[in-house]
Amino acid sequence: MRVILVNPKFRLPIDTRTTPHLGLAYLGAVSEQAGYETFIFDADVENESISQAIKRIQPDIVGITANTPQVKQAWRAAEAIKKVKNIPIILGGPHVSVLPEESIDHKQVDIVVRGEGEQIWLKLCQIIEHGKSDNADYSATDLLNPENTELHDLLGISYITTDGKIHHNPGHPIIADLDTLPWPAYHLFKMERYTNLQPATDMVDGAKSFSMMTSRGCPYRCTFCSQSIMPIKWRARSPENVLAEWKHLVEDLDAQEIGVLDDSANINMKRLLKIADLIIEHKLNHVPWIFVNGIRANLATKELLTRLKKAGLIRTAFGVESGDPDVLASINKRIDHDTIRKAFKNAKAIGLETIGFFIIGLPGDTEETMEKTIQFACELDPKIANFSMMTPYPGTKVYEIVKEQGRLLMDDWEDYVFFAGKARYELGDMTAEMIERKWKESYRRFYLRPHRIAEILMRKDFWLNWRRTFKVAWRTLFPRKEKVELRKSDKKKI
Repeated sequence: MRVILVNPKFRLPIDTRTTPHLGLAYLGAVSEQAGYETFIFDADVENESISQAIKRIQPDIVGITANTPQVKQAWRAAEAIKKVKNIPIILGGPHVSVLPEESIDHKQVDIVVRGEGEQIWLKLCQIIEHGKSDNADYSATDLLNPENTELHDLLGISYITTDGKIHHNPGHPIIADLDTLPWPAYHLFKMERYTNLQPATDMVDGAKSFSMMTSRGCPYRCTFCSQSIMPIKWRARSPENVLAEWKHLVEDLDAQEIGVLDDSANINMKRLLKIADLIIEHKLNHVPWIFVNGIRANLATKELLTRLKKAGLIRTAFGVESGDPDVLASINKRIDHDTIRKAFKNAKAIGLETIGFFIIGLPGDTEETMEKTIQFACELDPKIANFSMMTPYPGTKVYEIVKEQGRLLMDDWEDYVFFAGKARYELGDMTAEMIERKWKESYRRFYLRPHRIAEILMRKDFWLNWRRTFKVAWRTLFPRKEKVELRKSDKKKI
């Protein structure tokens, strides 16, 4: 049986990184492990359309991933596929997990997978494989026949049977033992077409840049975070299992950098120390690596960071969010500014590069509190400061607050696209004009300080990447206005 996994076009108004989708890499790996002939179609790097790919590959099932700004592209891709062949189309990802009915209302989408996808995906593949054993022309219509009882007991899916009945089966249990998962199937991607993880900072061959996951879940429930819709239980791979994949990336795939994408990698500090010791012991620490999404500042001890640096860590991020203590407390961050200061101090003391994530326009923000955030960013002075305007994603507490007390300024899921340079909502006295003005001011005041300009100009990677860096900076502050034209262009590529 043939399966294809699809990452729809991710429209961005700036030229940012393009890296293999780790979720699809895992789905591809479990598909191959089960014996299926597996293909991955990443619209961000493909030269052919999804219709052409379906005609060429002739798959028996399609899986499409979708976050919020991608979901309409996912629906368009599904529509294009259905015009070629009536095969079962499965949607998964954070957006459809929160709003499954919205997607199954589109007749081209057959089933929505909610939450963690690997085990549910395999069970769906097995159902279709069983159907094809009796009927070579087994189609999506056969799958959604109300008499097909195989779907009734499959947990974690939503679908509409051909009699028009809506089904939201109970949730599927999370994967308790992450060591049972195979390593991501990077060989299914056109690796030479991707950038590295942080192209504005590092000059690394994209084909030699790899991501990995050592844990899943997050016990913290920050009100703004889209990850808060996923399982609260934090689960971690064993240090030995992480080491085995690390060796594979370095020794078999010749990795030049590794990015750890965990949401909360340092929840168990003893585990992380053990991973560092194993990397050092097996002499894998010559390959630089980074915490792309950051680690918890309250768990970033100097001992831990020192050991991680010895193991090859060159950069870590910390989620700071706000410089105002009341706003910080209101978003359930469960941390204080002195702890954040200490984390940055610990990292800098041992020579680690730092990234700070800051949010402009959180609920409760005012001109004064946003000013405190800018000042705090300048005080912490990370190598990279990432300022984002608050985006209320469906399923988050902030989304509910805005819907009840404020005004959403988006009438289209594609308006959630990153780096658009537009405020996404207004609340109380906090206007869109204020948010956008303070956001632009934050970048200007942080990066145009004399010592920051001097530091940037002295970096070798800056001169290797200067054209791209200037382009990204310009597009961040002055994003393209032709949103409609961008969407028309994307539709033509499907």
